Amino acid sequence: MATASASGSSASGASRSAKGPKESIFEWEGKDKNGKIVRGEMRAGGEAVVSASLRRQGVLVTKIKKRRTSGGRSIKQKDIAIFTRQLATMMKAGVPLLQSFDIVARGSTNPRMTRLLNEIRNDVETGTSLSSAFRKHPMHFDALYCNLVEAGEAGGILEALLDRLAIYQEKTMAIKSKIKSALMYPVAVIIVAFVVLTVIMIFVIPAFKEVFSSFGADLPGPTLFVIALSEFFVKWWWAVFSFIGGGLYFFFESWKRSERMQMVMDRLLLRFPVFGNLIEKSVIARWTRTLSTMFAAGVPLVEALDSVGGASGNAVYAQATEAIQRDVSTGSALTTSMQTTGVFPTMVLQMAAIGEESGSLDHMLGKAAEFYEDEVDEMVKGLSSLMEPFIIVILGVLIGGIVVSMYLPIFKLGAVV
Repeated sequence: MATASASGSSASGASRSAKGPKESIFEWEGKDKNGKIVRGEMRAGGEAVVSASLRRQGVLVTKIKKRRTSGGRSIKQKDIAIFTRQLATMMKAGVPLLQSFDIVARGSTNPRMTRLLNEIRNDVETGTSLSSAFRKHPMHFDALYCNLVEAGEAGGILEALLDRLAIYQEKTMAIKSKIKSALMYPVAVIIVAFVVLTVIMIFVIPAFKEVFSSFGADLPGPTLFVIALSEFFVKWWWAVFSFIGGGLYFFFESWKRSERMQMVMDRLLLRFPVFGNLIEKSVIARWTRTLSTMFAAGVPLVEALDSVGGASGNAVYAQATEAIQRDVSTGSALTTSMQTTGVFPTMVLQMAAIGEESGSLDHMLGKAAEFYEDEVDEMVKGLSSLMEPFIIVILGVLIGGIVVSMYLPIFKLGAVV
């Protein structure tokens, strides 16, 4: 089966150089010279090429099927993290690199991830370095990932660097997951409250309006206001939803594409009550974890800072990292440069200073990352109980205010009677 794969790769290279027909991946099954059932896959221009190649290897082909090139869910960061952990584990166990890719690709439940791993494997099999093969897929493997793999290849410690990279990704994903879980509850409540208010405005208040029209008396001001609001909503609901939907789309697209908008929003998020402190600690945890991982891998400090700013996930810290990189490249100490930016807490500065003086910067930054990761964990645990009273008050004011406004005329009528 390994021979078939090699032949498939050579056939693939020949067809690419000759600019022949578009190649696809074919899964095949057959019997070898001893009658044993063998299976495999091959990249080729057609079934005839696969069949001829296998016949030359003494394989009696019984089935050839073209693999579907579409379908499957998109590749997430979690898929890459799982792949990195699996690859690191198998390489530490002594499994050869190409065989490790085969095992991981076959075990993946995502067809797109399987195709991606097979493409990388084929590139490595034809002589491309692993880091160069990863760089061909920048959407899934960022500069930090590729730089660490390249450092591992150069130093002959690829399995150790992959293990460190897997730990880094797992820690980063854990922080993001905690932030999402903290935000999920208030966002879900806001959505439910909006749906409830919409139902009240469109269906409930018009029914009350018909009842009030038979009273023949002046209605209280709050009731008139709510009725007017309901009439506007019933008449222009499509415009309201379009405005809200379009506004949210434009806002998030601007946030994603405009550097100036990213800077404004990221700065605002850091100052946001309660959540700002949580976001700041998570950003610092990612920043210190990234720099610790890069520096421990032997990447020079100035080059390591290239990846740190983007990995922090905050434009304010990305800008600060650029300033730190400029200062460090001119001979300034890391701690002095960090202090100049004014965005790092005293504890991180002290840990970095101790690390620089003792020659254990990666270890001290790793300790700082662990501290802030624990802080994020504790904040998330207490945030849900802290948010509940605020959410109850907001919902009480909105929905309770509407209900009281609609019952005021009834109370007034009862007082008259």
